Amino acid sequence: MVAPPDNDVIWARSLHHSHNGSPALAGVSLGVREGEVLAVHGPRGSGKTTLLRCLSGQTVADEGEVSFNGSALHTLPPYRRERLRRERFAWIGPESSLVPELTVWENAALPLLLRGTPRRQAKAQAQEWLDHLDIGPLARQRPHALSQAQRQRVATARAIAAAPTVLFADEPTASLHRLDRAQLLRTMLAAIRSHRITVVLATHDPEVAALADRTAFLVDGRRVSSLSAAETEGRAECSLSV
Repeated sequence: MVAPPDNDVIWARSLHHSHNGSPALAGVSLGVREGEVLAVHGPRGSGKTTLLRCLSGQTVADEGEVSFNGSALHTLPPYRRERLRRERFAWIGPESSLVPELTVWENAALPLLLRGTPRRQAKAQAQEWLDHLDIGPLARQRPHALSQAQRQRVATARAIAAAPTVLFADEPTASLHRLDRAQLLRTMLAAIRSHRITVVLATHDPEVAALADRTAFLVDGRRVSSLSAAETEGRAECSLSV
């Protein structure tokens, strides 16, 4: 195994992975520095979710290496990867997936409560992030009383209230209208940057990618220098095959 760079929190080399025989990743390598917001940008079906799942230990790639803080992640047994995801990582998807019976603050505090954090402390930590994300006044409401954008803010607070080292965000605003999407992302990224949380953000939206510190482009499971370069290459391949 090649030693990862010292300043990379997450590092991957030559990841290959297939779903039911269909290639999803084809030799992807990248590194994410501490406190960096990295956007993985590409069209739908380009392998972004698969890459995030491999980087977070949810999926073990067919080939390649993944490390977290310099230690191999891909060789850990399942229970060790699960503990790492619970204690050091957080995940936000395109849907909020809140527990309808719980209040807003209880949903935001749920990972802390499951970890054994005292209820008062968990509530305070959850409330802090709800306030950061401009949803604090609704802490006693239940999810059915919230708009879709508000529910996604609660899901964001839930993901980061437990102070993860790395936040994986897979199209976290894809289901929102453009204005709600921009407001949530700017608020979320400002709060995250103030706490030096490392973020890997998957998106097909160039406006979302532009808010990151750096962008890695993905097309058909491959790293490319830019989406325009990939389009040019694709046209060239088509002309050669005719």
